[in-house]
Amino acid sequence: MDHEKREPWAVHVGAQKILAAEDMRDYAIFALDPNGYVASWNPGAARLGGYDSHEVIGRHFSLFYPAEQIAADYPNWELRQAAENAFFIDRGWRIRKDGSRYWAHVVIAAQRTPDGALDGFIKVVRNESESTARVERTKRRMADLFELAPAGIALLDDDGRFVDANGALCDLLGYRLDELIGRLDVEFLDPTDSGGGLVGGLTRSSGELLVPHRVLARSDGSSVPCQVQAAASVRDDGGRSWLVTFHDITEQLARAMTLRYQATHDELTGLLNRRGFQDRLAELLPPDKPGSVAVLFCDLHNFKRVNDALGHEAGDELLSAVAERLLAGLPSRCEVARFYGDEFVILLHDLEGNHELDSFVNSVAELFRMTVPLRRRQVQVSASIGVKVVEDSGSDVVALLRSAESAMLDARVRGQARSGIDHDQLTLEQHLREAINQNELDLHYQPVIDNDDNVVIAEALLRWRHPDLGPLTPDVVLAVASRGGMLADLDTCVLRIALRESRSWKRDDGVPVKVAVNLTGLRPEQPGFADVVRSVIRETGAAPSDLVLEMVETVFAQLEPEQRQEMNDLVADGVQFAVDDFGTGYSSLSVLKELPTQIIKLDRMFVCGVGTDPDDLGIARAMTELARTLGRMCIAEGVETSTQHQLLRAVSVDAYQGYYFSRPIPPEEFRAYLAGG
Repeated sequence: MDHEKREPWAVHVGAQKILAAEDMRDYAIFALDPNGYVASWNPGAARLGGYDSHEVIGRHFSLFYPAEQIAADYPNWELRQAAENAFFIDRGWRIRKDGSRYWAHVVIAAQRTPDGALDGFIKVVRNESESTARVERTKRRMADLFELAPAGIALLDDDGRFVDANGALCDLLGYRLDELIGRLDVEFLDPTDSGGGLVGGLTRSSGELLVPHRVLARSDGSSVPCQVQAAASVRDDGGRSWLVTFHDITEQLARAMTLRYQATHDELTGLLNRRGFQDRLAELLPPDKPGSVAVLFCDLHNFKRVNDALGHEAGDELLSAVAERLLAGLPSRCEVARFYGDEFVILLHDLEGNHELDSFVNSVAELFRMTVPLRRRQVQVSASIGVKVVEDSGSDVVALLRSAESAMLDARVRGQARSGIDHDQLTLEQHLREAINQNELDLHYQPVIDNDDNVVIAEALLRWRHPDLGPLTPDVVLAVASRGGMLADLDTCVLRIALRESRSWKRDDGVPVKVAVNLTGLRPEQPGFADVVRSVIRETGAAPSDLVLEMVETVFAQLEPEQRQEMNDLVADGVQFAVDDFGTGYSSLSVLKELPTQIIKLDRMFVCGVGTDPDDLGIARAMTELARTLGRMCIAEGVETSTQHQLLRAVSVDAYQGYYFSRPIPPEEFRAYLAGG
């Protein structure tokens, strides 16, 4: 234990009053700083310990403890108990300067600043070596404790009637002590508190209770939320009573509400963000009746042009103006959110049939049709709207949003066609084929983070900015490519771009970051699969060990032995294979064991419920153990919260991918992400 002297710490005002109190002169009273160093003490402490003040001030209070207690770190353990519970009561041997021991009764009370930070401790010691004084001092323990503790404290009988209370509780509730004594605890509960009496619901066997939030009523009628902790005590007649502490948590609740608002709302517009919207949508699922809930995914037209021409500040002004118009014009049974960029999503509940839905969609479209003055220009606003009605009671939040977004993209294509631009399937195929041949597709990258917080892989995600329709999502691009027979060519193009861009990735520790490409059309069952992969690797100058090829579970399960051997040859070169969306393909374990795969990606459908559904956590644990048994790396997809991350880490997942770490980002942002650690 460190006995090094420190400069005296400024004594808390309350501590000064206690040290000067006339009726405390028989006690040894110490003021300690938050680390246990003596800041000041009273004459009683000097008499009891046998030290002069200059020998003690600035030294750690453990110098009064026997060597065996110091070795066990017992003094600091006492301080931790006091900090956690507001006070700590103990009896034990203590040591004077001359080495003699005395039996001490000790009360340590934590002192806190108005904002709740630990400000130090008051330690009160009474020499109880004389057996004749012990009973009297025991009777006075509550008075000592009440005098020192900053928290509200009360003594209640087994029926919940107040027997005693300290000044802090009287101040908290605005009552005199005589107004509390004899009255039931329920008389001081706010009408909004429905938890019953403070001690009436206690488990008799445990003898203690910690209630995170009870609402008490002050004498002026105002309410005060409190953390209430109760423990059984024994009266002088042997009957039971309850010692109850009250901590005002008004500020903590306010901070929690602020953090919750920030986590669920868009900073620019004040609307719900993706997380807040998903939470609200989840509350309405499953709907009371099919068809009564609808999700509208809305995307502004030509928003990028506004940003490019007038700047991002003007773009922010436009988004704020749209948000204000939606809030003012939508009915009360709607929730509106802004996801990313120019994406707005509207939730409508208590819907009555398709006729009302059609009318509502038209009214939303009219709300988006507006003119916004920006930088001395009049900007015309409109939007494409996709609609998804919840018909299935088993609908999933993420799936609903995906369906609504896909519907919006279809609506955008149809809207461009109605405006006189011919974008039928043949035209879209031609444009996509030209983009593939000229390597004009864009890729975004989403990092995969391991348990050391290092980026180990980046998944390449397809983006295509159509010259007239603007950005199209992968679902739309894949649909066009599939109907045009271009899936294999599309995969090859993505593979080429991803490997070329990944060569510029640098991590601070020099370890290369792999790039993962999800294959849809270029697959092992096609002749020449391995030759195409090797050709692209040579063309881009990348190393085979830089590449991870992802395919869904069902593709692997259908492979013939010679096709698996071709994959094994690529693995021997250094290429790795990953099973994407693992857990959704119903593969047998015998098939999975034989697959030439090194990575298993746990599907997001099992990740999203981790933290709320014990079954999902159990599935995640089982799949992680399966991956470890098979010698595979396990990556969890769709990690969106700290809770999911921590629980998945606890079941030994190897790495994580999802919006909690990063959204998919363009190449230049990804390089900056790597540089920033």
